[in-house]
Amino acid sequence: MRKLSDELLIESYFKAKELNLSEDFINLIVMEIRRRSLYNKIKLSS
Repeated sequence: MRKLSDELLIESYFKAKELNLSEDFINLIVMEIRRRSLYNKIKLSS
């Protein structure tokens, strides 16, 4: 996940939620979003 751009990571999060993918997978994305201090971007876009 470290190789994904910030934008692609955020898009991946929303797509995973849309497709109702595994919560474990979504949590991995969220952990990376938090690591990059991007969490406010998914809160603002929700």
